[in-house]
Amino acid sequence: MAEIKPSEVSRVLQEQLAGVDTSLKYEEMGTVLQVSDGVARIYGLECAEAGELLEFEGGVTGVVMNLEEDNVGAVLFGSSEMVKEGFEVRRTHRIASVMVSEEMVGRVLNPLGEPIDGRGEIGGQKFEMPLERKAPGVVFRQPVSEPLQTGLKAVDAMIPIGRGQRELIIGDRQTGKTAIAIDTILNQRAGYLRGEPVYCIYVAVGQKGSTVANIVNTLREKGAMDYTIVVAATASDPAAMQYFAPFAGAAIGEYFRDTGRHALVVYDDLSKQAVAYREVSLILRRPSGREAYPGDIFYLHSRLLERAAKIIGRTEVAEKMNDLPESLVGRVKGGGSLTALPIIETQAGDVSAYIPTNVIAITDGQIFLASDLFNQGIRPAINVGISVSRVGGNAQIKSMKRVAGTLKIDQAQYRELEAFTKFGGDLDPVTAYVIDKGKKNTQLLIQPQYSPLPVEEQIAVLYAGVNGLLKGVDVTRVRDFERAFLDTLRASYKESVLEPLASGVVDETVSEALERVAREVIESLK
Repeated sequence: MAEIKPSEVSRVLQEQLAGVDTSLKYEEMGTVLQVSDGVARIYGLECAEAGELLEFEGGVTGVVMNLEEDNVGAVLFGSSEMVKEGFEVRRTHRIASVMVSEEMVGRVLNPLGEPIDGRGEIGGQKFEMPLERKAPGVVFRQPVSEPLQTGLKAVDAMIPIGRGQRELIIGDRQTGKTAIAIDTILNQRAGYLRGEPVYCIYVAVGQKGSTVANIVNTLREKGAMDYTIVVAATASDPAAMQYFAPFAGAAIGEYFRDTGRHALVVYDDLSKQAVAYREVSLILRRPSGREAYPGDIFYLHSRLLERAAKIIGRTEVAEKMNDLPESLVGRVKGGGSLTALPIIETQAGDVSAYIPTNVIAITDGQIFLASDLFNQGIRPAINVGISVSRVGGNAQIKSMKRVAGTLKIDQAQYRELEAFTKFGGDLDPVTAYVIDKGKKNTQLLIQPQYSPLPVEEQIAVLYAGVNGLLKGVDVTRVRDFERAFLDTLRASYKESVLEPLASGVVDETVSEALERVAREVIESLK
């Protein structure tokens, strides 16, 4: 038997004792005083911070929202039934955040960044991105100049959206608001295939689970989930989840923005987020204001939407960005952007209600969808008169700017004159021409759902409408003309017409070719 040496024993004991931590660990604990409707009041967390993540006994998490003299008010990320009076609560010393990974792309998540699509855990290197974060300062931004093509003729021609812009989509229920956002996501596939992706984040707030499932299926069928992340807080989720979902979408978008990529985030819709925030605020006994919303509801939406930005192209400046998360230090690249498409639902077209006016004031323009146009079959049902983009022609390629420059004014003028024609009476030739051209352009701007067009094809079609080439075509045959016109261009004029248009060129050669093709197609329709 081997002899045990005392020196060896003492050395082993010394090594083990050296690793013992004898310092006192101070862990702040609290106790649940009261739980009601997704909100808990907690006693004992005297050093808790606003926005801090808390862990409850039983595994439920929550976020500190109210700091009062003798207690802390926190909203719960799980069911109230899972938290009981007297439960212990532990501070995490972490601000509420989402762990973002490149492998999130193609997945459906909840606002905490956890997968809910049954496709397993999310791998890859993870970066902690805070849900609440200050927007980049003026020094770290640059003007919006690059277009974000939606693939919709009516939007790209009259209400163009630029990368880094915030464009509101507003209208009554069932007017095609989500359809515009989904078409925009589908239209980014061409850029993804070219190796220039715009990463899309679709945030569903307070919708039915079946509706979200249908949208995810559509995106998957069309190949759009290759560059899209869906964040879902459905109607059955706690109010806190619905309130935080848009912030989670913004945090994920900021990861792509700050690493030099382009991202698009759709908030569908902020009316439901406002209702969720009102619910939470009233339970927390915060004083209510107009329409019973809390006084800081404007600040809620302004701080969310202000995070959409086009970041300065100089990386050495972008690296010094204010409020940069520690996880991104050393990884920042300039030139990225985050574009926001918030959606607001109005009641009977009332854009002067509280939440609609707030969000209109915050955003850089709005696309207003009208029920009557939608019911007439004019889809997308855009009311040209009150829709606007405050970035405008800066977010269009030169060829689109040149061809569609007058279209918005023409269509608004047509809508005004159209009202007069209902009284009957004879029209002078100029008015008759404006109305005829307006009717045909309205037909040209109609587009089926889930069929976005490349920008060069949009310009070709609009060239025919704006320049009055459809004078001899009956209004009922305009859609047939468009189909035949595009088929001819795709088959025989790809290199001579479509490619120059895509690169921003509209010279005499291109114009002559477009007019010649239009004449041939009109002849064939007779």
